[in-house]
Amino acid sequence: MKLTDILSPERIIPDLQARGKRAVMMELCQALCRERPDLDPERLMEVLLERERLGSTGIGDGIAIPHGKLPQLAELQLAFGRSQAGVDFDSLDGKPAHLFFLVVAPENSAGVHLKALARISRLLKSHAVRKDLMQARDAQEMFQIIQSQDEEF
Repeated sequence: MKLTDILSPERIIPDLQARGKRAVMMELCQALCRERPDLDPERLMEVLLERERLGSTGIGDGIAIPHGKLPQLAELQLAFGRSQAGVDFDSLDGKPAHLFFLVVAPENSAGVHLKALARISRLLKSHAVRKDLMQARDAQEMFQIIQSQDEEF
């Protein structure tokens, strides 16, 4: 599974307007739901907030990967956003998050869900990739960066 199989430039927000954790998640939900009108952004938010109550998905190094599962989904869904200013996401390192991957999986798909989270973590582990994503001009360039890294895994 490649990230670019489930991510499109239309689901990438190069300049998130949100300034808070909840607002970032809603902005990403809306980006995903524009392409998937069968999904309810409010229901998706409930699932994400439920997961956040277990512990923050802000993993540090400027990265957050809010994620959850929805019963009506047939396949994994992904959205990506960047905040130049950074957002307090209750990250493990106490620093603001700048790069956000939203991952939504079918309810009975632990394997696929975990593979996606692992793949995203590997991608963003690279300081060079994070830097490139922060400097990208637009959604298309961000997609190309992710795509080029996807080829290496």
